[in-house]
Amino acid sequence: MLSYVQGGLANIWKENILEDLEIGEQEYIIVREFLTDLKKEFDRENNKIIKVEELKKVEQKNRTMKKSIQEFRRIAKENEYE
Repeated sequence: MLSYVQGGLANIWKENILEDLEIGEQEYIIVREFLTDLKKEFDRENNKIIKVEELKKVEQKNRTMKKSIQEFRRIAKENEYE
């Protein structure tokens, strides 16, 4: 299955998993465990990318600087602990 994981961050993740498997720090008994870890890792990365894009879109417009900063902080804190 790991042969299908290719490119960018996926390749880095794959290399780390392969190393962990080789030294016995990671073990997958069933495919579902692997798929759960894979999904969890890339959902987290995807959420970070989305969050950065949302933060880039924050504009002051006709609001005060204080209100703009509050919006920026609100967006930054959403789903902070995922």
